[in-house]
Amino acid sequence: MSESVPVRCPACRCERLYAVPAWPCACGTTVTLVLDGAAPPAVVVHRAWAEEWITLRCPRCARPAQWPRPELGCPCGTVLRLPVTEAAPVDADSGSPDTAPTARPALPGPAAPAPPTIRTARDAVTATVLYLRSLGFRDIRRADQRPTAGIGLAAPGLLAQVDPSARPASLRDVECLWLTAMTESARCVYLSLAGYADDARAGADRLGVPLFVLDLTGTPRPVNPAAGTLDTDGA
Repeated sequence: MSESVPVRCPACRCERLYAVPAWPCACGTTVTLVLDGAAPPAVVVHRAWAEEWITLRCPRCARPAQWPRPELGCPCGTVLRLPVTEAAPVDADSGSPDTAPTARPALPGPAAPAPPTIRTARDAVTATVLYLRSLGFRDIRRADQRPTAGIGLAAPGLLAQVDPSARPASLRDVECLWLTAMTESARCVYLSLAGYADDARAGADRLGVPLFVLDLTGTPRPVNPAAGTLDTDGA
């Protein structure tokens, strides 16, 4: 498991706990981000897609990978971007990160599960990346083309659309994802927080698009046969 670390919001001055995510590297090592306890969190005012990701090397195989940059949504409405120093391997027996010689340790705290509670769109993306990696998809990155709704992710042979909005995904959303995947000779998968319109589910069944609903614990739930097959068989 990853750790929870205390983070003080500079806007309301209240202290919140942040569950540091753990990620599976392509080499099989589970790694966790090491937060910089000496640097204050930054308040997110304007978003730029290039700033949503951080590139770090696995401490065991040195493979570079892109991870969603850690963020914390404070109940006061402020979104905080947390500073990161590096990635550290998680010891399978103890569930805690090994300490590398040059690592700056994260602040200690109680253990917490790796899947993030969904509070922000970034949490939804983090949960999706974790899930896709657990299925065997590697080298997950942001998609080159922006989807009709939500956030696009890509891996070799796969396009994923993460829709964190409060409206059910429409038939057009599903069909556009399928068409984009067809042009790239890739599989596709749709993950939504608010579910799907009836015609979207019927269209997805017709096209063979896996549909998942992300619950607020960060767990993707299959909602059609294609998603059930993907959840069982993986990549």
